[in-house]
Amino acid sequence: MTHQTDASDPRFSGLPGRPGKIIAVHLSYASRADQRGRRPADPSYFFKPASSVAASGSTIERPAGTELLAFEGEIALVIGATARRVPLADAWRHVGWVTAANDFGLYDLRANDKGSNVRSKGGDGFTPIGPSLMDARAIDPGDLRLRTWVNGDLVQDDSTAGLIFPLAQFVADLSQHFTLEPGDVILTGTPAGSSVVEPGDVVEVEVDVPGGPSTGRLVTTVVEGADVAFDASVGSLPSVDDAQRAEAWGSREAAGLSPAPSPATGDAPEAGDEGGDRPVAGRSPVLSPDLRAKLERTPVAGLSQQLRKRGLDNVTIDGVHALTPGARIVGTARTLRFVPNREDLFASHGGGYNAQKRAFDSVGQGEVLVIEARGETGSGTLGDILAIRAHARGAAGIVTDGGVRDAEAVASVGIPVFSNGAHPAVLGRKHVPWDVDVTIGCGGTAVQPGDIIVGDADGVIVIPPGLAEEVADAALAQEEEDAWIATQVAAGHPVDGLFPMNAEWKARYDAWRQAK
Repeated sequence: MTHQTDASDPRFSGLPGRPGKIIAVHLSYASRADQRGRRPADPSYFFKPASSVAASGSTIERPAGTELLAFEGEIALVIGATARRVPLADAWRHVGWVTAANDFGLYDLRANDKGSNVRSKGGDGFTPIGPSLMDARAIDPGDLRLRTWVNGDLVQDDSTAGLIFPLAQFVADLSQHFTLEPGDVILTGTPAGSSVVEPGDVVEVEVDVPGGPSTGRLVTTVVEGADVAFDASVGSLPSVDDAQRAEAWGSREAAGLSPAPSPATGDAPEAGDEGGDRPVAGRSPVLSPDLRAKLERTPVAGLSQQLRKRGLDNVTIDGVHALTPGARIVGTARTLRFVPNREDLFASHGGGYNAQKRAFDSVGQGEVLVIEARGETGSGTLGDILAIRAHARGAAGIVTDGGVRDAEAVASVGIPVFSNGAHPAVLGRKHVPWDVDVTIGCGGTAVQPGDIIVGDADGVIVIPPGLAEEVADAALAQEEEDAWIATQVAAGHPVDGLFPMNAEWKARYDAWRQAK
């Protein structure tokens, strides 16, 4: 394939011309997913304007009064042939070129653009691309390497072998929804190592095939922007907090913040950003299939007993019951917080793509959405549409200490839901959707994103991830012991000395186990 550079505009010197569309992937590398504490089941995307493109050797301004400008080295795909509803097997043939990109973002502007990244990633110069194009036909997409340097220090080093989704999948997936045209650009996500840069820093990104072709280094220098204030009368102002600092720098430690221990691990919370999520404190990246299987056959009562033995009494979500008798939940927690309704706050936070909608749109495979409603049952906290959305995303269940609207319809969706009862009123009667993926209180206990949630007919319990394996094994062992005791009682033995077992009965039980 040949390409012609738009010589009239030096911003696009690293591309065939001005791109019609720039589509960026939120989260795609396993290293980044592990750092963020979540692994998406499917790709998700956002758009960047063509006016954000810059050439190698350009500068990027950090706006005056802001602090959290972060780099993200990425592999960029440039579409060479029109793609519409192309199968995965044919998708790579529609890629004309591969090059390097830097998906800069300003975390100070993310608060009101969760997921869309319009202001935080759409600024002039926020998408350097280049410096040269590699012919996609001469490249195995599985052999590409991506590296980023800041002031000469290597800070990102990963390859397409570390992707959760193959590069061609982005082309096939996007082409299901709209036409990819020649010159369109797909930014394919960044690996772990993204962090904050400051005026004077020089960021370089290179994509290559080790021992083979290379894009060369894409060079961008950070400069301080002009001292021009944002106008609060026309839009939101930059704002930062420690949560955004931890996300931008990559960890609380890197941001110079004190650790925020989780009860489960004592580790500082990892930050979860792609798709606009807030930090996910203490979150376990994966609930292994083996551990999930153990928890699925372990009664909540047994888990409660084992946690109590380890000094954890306040771990039950009280007052909630399954909408469908016999329902059971096992999964890792995502959290949604409601605050009491106040009309001005509902006006500012209740409409549009609010926290409730974001939570249901982002809950993932095997996760449980836990909702803090303060035990208030005077309105619904979800209805059938949101239950359908969570079910479609593969969520393991929903727990709310508030009410459920359209309870019969919700129960028929097929996703386990534990609630404090049914109520016909809509959310706004009692609640304002406020925040996602923060520590909440539900049914009288604290729940952190990443905690393990197990529910059955006895109720719902919260297990710190670091104790889950130990507690599950101990509970299953106790269940086996209790089942043997029940057999002995059924055979006519008195409970005295048997429940709990004295030394004599314990010896009999051990002999039975050995024989078994």
